[in-house]
Amino acid sequence: MTTAAISGESRIATLSTWDTVSVIVGIVIGAGIYETPPLIFSSVSSGTGAMVAWAVGGLLCLNGAFTYAELASTYPRSGGDYVYLTRAFGRWLGFLFGWAQISVILTGSIGMMAYVFANYASTLIDLGSYTPLILALGSVIVLSLTNLCGVALGKHVQNVLSSVKLLGLAAVILAGLLVSRAAETAPGSVTADAAGGFSLAAFASALVLVFLTYGGWNDAAFFVADMRDRKMIVRALTLGILIITLVYLLINAAYLRALGWPAVRESQAIAADSMRAAFGAGYGDYAAGGVALLVSISALGAVNGLIFAGSRVYAAVGEEHLLFARLARKSSRFGSPVWSIAVQAAITVAMILVVGTEAGQQALNRTFTSLGVEEVNWAGKGGFDTLLRCTAPVFWLFFLLTSMSLFILRLREPYVERPFRTPLYPLCPILFSLTCAYMLYGGIEYAGSLGWVGLSLLLAGVPVYVVSCLVTRRAE
Repeated sequence: MTTAAISGESRIATLSTWDTVSVIVGIVIGAGIYETPPLIFSSVSSGTGAMVAWAVGGLLCLNGAFTYAELASTYPRSGGDYVYLTRAFGRWLGFLFGWAQISVILTGSIGMMAYVFANYASTLIDLGSYTPLILALGSVIVLSLTNLCGVALGKHVQNVLSSVKLLGLAAVILAGLLVSRAAETAPGSVTADAAGGFSLAAFASALVLVFLTYGGWNDAAFFVADMRDRKMIVRALTLGILIITLVYLLINAAYLRALGWPAVRESQAIAADSMRAAFGAGYGDYAAGGVALLVSISALGAVNGLIFAGSRVYAAVGEEHLLFARLARKSSRFGSPVWSIAVQAAITVAMILVVGTEAGQQALNRTFTSLGVEEVNWAGKGGFDTLLRCTAPVFWLFFLLTSMSLFILRLREPYVERPFRTPLYPLCPILFSLTCAYMLYGGIEYAGSLGWVGLSLLLAGVPVYVVSCLVTRRAE
């Protein structure tokens, strides 16, 4: 690659540190913090163990952020992992990463968060029997159009959504910690069914869920070229993860104080239950409505952040693979990757119509049955939970390969200027690689037999890459 490719694209960079932090917070703090805590509390023997798991998860993500900060500041091009994997392993692996993101991983994540928004917003807005479908489709289309209008509008929307989200979470935290009286059971006490004490296996299982809830912080590397200073990625990743970790610790402490140890493990709507405990049953409807609004805003922030970040990956693929050259085209007026955003929206809308509707799910199950594959249980988030479970091993495989690319690129390109170097090299990157390897194992266990579906989707990109190479050779 040329020096220009290393130093980044020549464009007007408009994102400040807070803009970048806002996208990170918007992507990471989605609906997970309202749904995974009971599962995490059920995996450990005490409230203290759960709080330690959240803190350890934050520290390990911060350690991973150091690896990404070195890679992103050294190679400040849009595309993030695509750029690092291409330089370290070759064009074929970078292409497969981009293929996996646009074919299912990022588009599936957008679809799932759109349905999270729709499911909660439908408790506040009634548009008939198709309310969730209409709201899910509408959120993707409207926010895609917003991002088509350029970075400036997209970042302002993200800043507003992230700010409102943090203010809402602050209200839940204050209600849980200050308004409610401490529940009868102390947060750190051990229940009878957990009398065996600390279990490393249980703690490891809790960490898998914790990492899932922290997921998405690395997406900041996708749009590093839009930042005003390539060293900004270091500050943004560090500050973003510290804010997220603090919020997660405080909100879980609020859950524990408001509900007590047994109740947090059994709650089906932990944030709403905490608000009811804080203000009393008489305000239950207001509490449920407030939490539904908060989760809706959180999900919208995640949708917008994923749309913004994901489109930069496909644009990077289009810059180097002629078959997808249109994806790299930018609006002459707004500077946004028009085709990337449009294709991403089209695939996500198609997924919502297929994976998120009963007719589409039945059609897919008939296809699976005809191929001798067991029918899929599509329950949850419009069926997108199942889709993402299929791709969990692929996601963590690429994460592991990206962590390994730091070692390869340090050896292969020692002459490249590195504005930021990962501290305690090679210990920190090794720890990050081990974390990714463990999560790959956890992802395989989590996916079960559905992991073969994700692998098949990834391998489907191989013939597409071959066609792409043939197109490039003919053009030359």
